[in-house]
Amino acid sequence: MIPAMRDGRQAGTDRRRQRVTDAITNAVKNGTPISVSGVARQAGVDRTFLYRHRDLLALVHAAELQPAGQDPVGSLVSRASLQADLANAQARNTRLTTRVQQLEKRLSQALGEQAWKDSGLGVPADIDELQRRITRLEQENIRLTAALEETGADLDAARAANRDLTRALDRTSAARAVQEHSGPGQEPARP
Repeated sequence: MIPAMRDGRQAGTDRRRQRVTDAITNAVKNGTPISVSGVARQAGVDRTFLYRHRDLLALVHAAELQPAGQDPVGSLVSRASLQADLANAQARNTRLTTRVQQLEKRLSQALGEQAWKDSGLGVPADIDELQRRITRLEQENIRLTAALEETGADLDAARAANRDLTRALDRTSAARAVQEHSGPGQEPARP
């Protein structure tokens, strides 16, 4: 394409764009209903011109949504800034979701530990005191076991002595009984 033709075509597009912008501004100021067909008619362009230029179409739609008296051209937010806001919001949402998951995990652990302690199954807080008590009880158990063994040995010795005495008494009683039955001067029968 010849540069002069291209420049002329660009100038025509710029003029039509300016007419569309002016038509939107006038419609907002006058309070007339705004539509794609109405703006195209007022600007003297075809509706397809608006559909080919998405930024102008966005201006029309923004003007349709705005209350009367506001300038849609000055208040329209650029697409890039909206995309940046959206990206920031998504990043913030991701951070907040991660933080919520961390807090839920910590809360779950804290509640679990508390329930474990309340049930009596959990580890008591003072482990050192319990270790000392275990040591004392083990020592007491050793002392009592030794005393029980000593008492058992004493009891076995007493039983053995008792058996020996019982046998000796039985022999003495048997010897007397034999002497009494055999008479004087007779030799007692040997067992």
